[in-house]
Amino acid sequence: MVVFSAIFNLKSQILNKNILFLLLLFPFFGNTQTAYQQAEEYFKAENFNKAKPIFESLFKKNPSDIKICEYLGDIASYEKDWDTALTYYNNLVKIEETNANYHFKYGGALGMKALSISRLRAVAYIGDIKYHLERAAALDAKHIEVRWALVEFYIQLPGIIGGSEDKAIAYADELGVISKVDGYLAKGYIAEYSGRPKDAERFYKKAIEVGGSPHTYDKLSKLYEKNNQPKEAIATTSESLKKHKRNQLNYQIGKIAAQYNLEPEYGIECLSQYLANYSVKDGVPKDWAYFRLAQIYKNLGKKEIALTWINKALADRYDFDEARKEKSLILAL
Repeated sequence: MVVFSAIFNLKSQILNKNILFLLLLFPFFGNTQTAYQQAEEYFKAENFNKAKPIFESLFKKNPSDIKICEYLGDIASYEKDWDTALTYYNNLVKIEETNANYHFKYGGALGMKALSISRLRAVAYIGDIKYHLERAAALDAKHIEVRWALVEFYIQLPGIIGGSEDKAIAYADELGVISKVDGYLAKGYIAEYSGRPKDAERFYKKAIEVGGSPHTYDKLSKLYEKNNQPKEAIATTSESLKKHKRNQLNYQIGKIAAQYNLEPEYGIECLSQYLANYSVKDGVPKDWAYFRLAQIYKNLGKKEIALTWINKALADRYDFDEARKEKSLILAL
């Protein structure tokens, strides 16, 4: 009985010590988890200034944590600190060589780094960019973003150092298998970049037929603007406005009307709607809408009304250089 009692007491002491040990550790694990969750919440809210120091602190304690490493790489990319982003993404590729998204991010960061330096130095990056983007595409047959990157890579790169429209079209074809809309948009982009606006128009119209998203209409409208077809641009944007009811499209119509001295009454109506329904999410500040209204009234020869709107734009933003120049033109009427 004494022996069994001694063993029982010994087990109880060990158990109590283990419980005490775990209780002492619990706050540490709890704080670590809370810190990670807090950093993740900051990141998702795009509050990178607050997320970054927390992630850096956690990374010092656990440099093998690939998720923290990826977050830090993404933050560095947002800050356009390509050298730092490359360090983190390179670590990810080494740890998980078969992860398509890590190759995509590393190849993309290499591409952005190449754009930030001289063309002569950038040539040295081409081989690695190509390898990592193509590796990502090979690893994930449904990775849309990397195929878009490869379309842009091959169409923008001069043929003498590896550019190829045929390869760009091949990746556009792969995009079409995954998403018909992306396939048509990619082929439209290739045609537009290569100076074939009619082909680009055809592909963008097909993208609208298949998908009809605001982005598809925007691509076609911008193509028309680029090729001095403002009537077609307004018609396309108006069609998108009827379908999607996005307030920003009111501004786009007003902008085209002002720039090309086209359909002034419709332009005024759309800009008035834009201002009446304005929110920060619309993207274009109110002062630009005031500026466009001033342009339209200037085009109509209504000097006093034009001055009222341009002064309103300058009252909102005193260093609005375009508005200052426009005011000089209005005063000269």
